[in-house]
Amino acid sequence: MAAPEAAVADEPTAVKLQPDRSEGVNIVTRIDGGAIWVGGVAHAHSILLPWTGDVQRWAPASFAQIGSADFDRVLPLQPELVIFGSGARLRFVAPALLRGLIERGTGVETMDTAAACRTYNVLAGEGRRVLAALLLEAAAP
Repeated sequence: MAAPEAAVADEPTAVKLQPDRSEGVNIVTRIDGGAIWVGGVAHAHSILLPWTGDVQRWAPASFAQIGSADFDRVLPLQPELVIFGSGARLRFVAPALLRGLIERGTGVETMDTAAACRTYNVLAGEGRRVLAALLLEAAAP
């Protein structure tokens, strides 16, 4: 009996790195030190970014200002997952601030804001009910 022939790939396999833009889905197109761009609109402040619908201004302008009421604003939107972008570096909020989300069974992931934007884009592009709570702190003078 002859040995089976090894499969030879004629062409490299394509790897999709960016999600397709779905109609009506919010996608972060750019982030820099001064703004988060959703589609063609720049937001120069912290935002709540649901997978669909309006981008909302989020009150905290610094990590120290974040309170439980800020995360409670997410509850009516009923996401399955919240991605918290903690600013330029990774910082975790006290679990007590997330109590409303935890009690509802909503998942929460924390990462720096740039990583949160990339992760949000992938999940929103897959059709997930994801919301990004993105902290954009003012640059120090």
